[in-house]
Amino acid sequence: MCPTSAEGVLQRPKFQCCDGRGCLVESLTNQEEVELRSKIQALGLEVTKVPSKSTQNLDEMEIAKQMDKLSEKLDDVDRMISSAVAADPQVGSLLSSTADLWMPVITAGSEERCNLNASVEDDVEVKGKNSQ
Repeated sequence: MCPTSAEGVLQRPKFQCCDGRGCLVESLTNQEEVELRSKIQALGLEVTKVPSKSTQNLDEMEIAKQMDKLSEKLDDVDRMISSAVAADPQVGSLLSSTADLWMPVITAGSEERCNLNASVEDDVEVKGKNSQ
């Protein structure tokens, strides 16, 4: 059974698509993909974060530490994706066919991400009005 999430992350169309694809994978494999669903939610939270304006100036060492933490997170995501693709070729196909949805979100900087969120929300508003 494919649960629906009430969390704000999956309210965004791109993550609704990922969630829907996860449901499709679950229905095709007859296995609940708890880890995949958890990772989609974590990724959604991570990519929608807007960094707070820091009142303190970070020195080079602190910036390097933060970059190391981010690199570790990216390495974890890469390992998860690689293992999922190795375990099931359909995952690779799914990622490839939906790359136009998730790649811009992942590769965007914070300012671009804000613009992406605003444009997606505008699109949803327009589509909602047109369907009435």
